[in-house]
Amino acid sequence: MIAIVSPQHRSAMMQAPDQILTVAQMVAAEGALIEAGSSVDDLMQIAGRGAAQWVWRMSGGHKVTVLCGPGNNGGDGYVIAEAIRAQGGEVVVVAAVEAGTDAARNARAAFGGTVCDMSAGAGLHGEVLVDCLFGSGLARPLEADHHALLMRLAGQHRHRIAIDVPSGVQSDSGMLLNSELPRYDLTVCLGAWKFAHVLMPASAIIGEMRLVDIGVAPVGGAARMIARPNIAAPAAAAHKYTRGLLAVVGGAMPGASLLACEAAQRAGAGYIRLFSDERPANAPFDLVVDTGHLSDVLTDDRNTAILVGPGLGRNAAARERLAIALADPVPAVLDADALVLLGARQLAEREAPVIATPHEGELHALERAFDCDGAGTKVDRTVQLARVSRMVIVAKGPDTVIAAPDGRIACSARASSWLSTAGTGDVLAGTIASRVATGVPAFEAACEGVWLHGEAARMCSAAFSAAALAKAIPQALATCL
Repeated sequence: MIAIVSPQHRSAMMQAPDQILTVAQMVAAEGALIEAGSSVDDLMQIAGRGAAQWVWRMSGGHKVTVLCGPGNNGGDGYVIAEAIRAQGGEVVVVAAVEAGTDAARNARAAFGGTVCDMSAGAGLHGEVLVDCLFGSGLARPLEADHHALLMRLAGQHRHRIAIDVPSGVQSDSGMLLNSELPRYDLTVCLGAWKFAHVLMPASAIIGEMRLVDIGVAPVGGAARMIARPNIAAPAAAAHKYTRGLLAVVGGAMPGASLLACEAAQRAGAGYIRLFSDERPANAPFDLVVDTGHLSDVLTDDRNTAILVGPGLGRNAAARERLAIALADPVPAVLDADALVLLGARQLAEREAPVIATPHEGELHALERAFDCDGAGTKVDRTVQLARVSRMVIVAKGPDTVIAAPDGRIACSARASSWLSTAGTGDVLAGTIASRVATGVPAFEAACEGVWLHGEAARMCSAAFSAAALAKAIPQALATCL
């Protein structure tokens, strides 16, 4: 992270670098900085100069075009352009609209380079286009002439950088306000992450992400970006039971439960035990498989967590196995078929934490089961379901949102699209369940599991299988020690 910081801001730096703010929260946070003695112009200089360093790196001294709009995002663009010009770079500003705020006009006046209007700037070519047309406050589609200018310039530059959020994106929901928008190589976020950086479809076009800190203090109740966890190695005197015993309930499709077990074995728990009617033919030799009556074996008071759902099935026997599993008074992770079979009454008497890991279809099923209206953004829906169901919800997919019953929210940075293959959800469930079994609290365990899952995918080669993903979990975990 790179930022140029005034002395009055240094004490507040890096207090909450992982928080994700709504537009309203960001406005309030900036207002607090101004009340503390800063000014809009000061903040614009800090943000613009910090962003300029990332633009300079990508341009390599080649020609930069900065597209500026009327608001303070456009003002950031003028500051970026002046910082590049002052370093000896070749930079031209295209003013789609004249500066419309005092701070933007001041930044415009301080820029000593060339400013073109829309008609003159439309034909520019260069190495890097910097999109400062509209910022996070945009709530309507780009006008036709602005949209056409943005798309034309995007096609005439080798690289594209968005400042804060791409123009034409709704910051709080991640929705695209125009049907066609450029794809960016880099988005430089100002002050704090926005939901558009983590939610689809916007997260698919933002490219790499970098954050320029402007001194924003922690905001109460803010969502956070899932960061690399700190995971300790087992204690010197540890043994398999002190590291955690995870009970995995198998079912009609043993392959899924075996994948979950394989991931769990590699994510930190000391003992994984699969409960199955019979030992699967391809079960690894180091996996304990118990074929006794489920109601008997789940009374083992050494269990520290239970996983049910992968490969469970949806028949009467599966319903019975789910009910027995939920009777075990330890933290539970529910995935796949268990989420389709789950009803509100099954959790009514349960006190131990429950983590549910639904994909979009399973999220809809849970919303019906718990009488949630399913309205709003993915964040809104996940938060409502967590509150009503009293479960930690891991709403997985191309974008992943985690919500706790107490209102805590965490989001994952975009992971590898190669995760879109059968079985990777079972690996995620096993990874999260393993972290829970080690004694990590439910919400934190969900965040750790999601991060490890995404990091393991990053470490795999292209077109990996779920089994290859499970085998990469230890390598991902090793980066956290």
